[in-house]
Amino acid sequence: MTEADKEKVEAAAVASVGAGVGGAGGATVGVLELAAQGAATGLSAGIMIGAGAVAGGLAFFFGYKAYRQLRHRGSK
Repeated sequence: MTEADKEKVEAAAVASVGAGVGGAGGATVGVLELAAQGAATGLSAGIMIGAGAVAGGLAFFFGYKAYRQLRHRGSK
């Protein structure tokens, strides 16, 4: 496996962890808020969980990319 392939695998793993964390966050925060307002349906709950997963995945992915950039600058 080349170094580029290893970086792609690491980035995919980080994004999937972020999606899991974001999905859990979307489930707890968003759905509980909707339920408190009496507006939670299956569709709205699914949308909130999905949005949390996407946001978490993107946040972890871009955070990982920034970390890799900082680490490469420090080693040069």
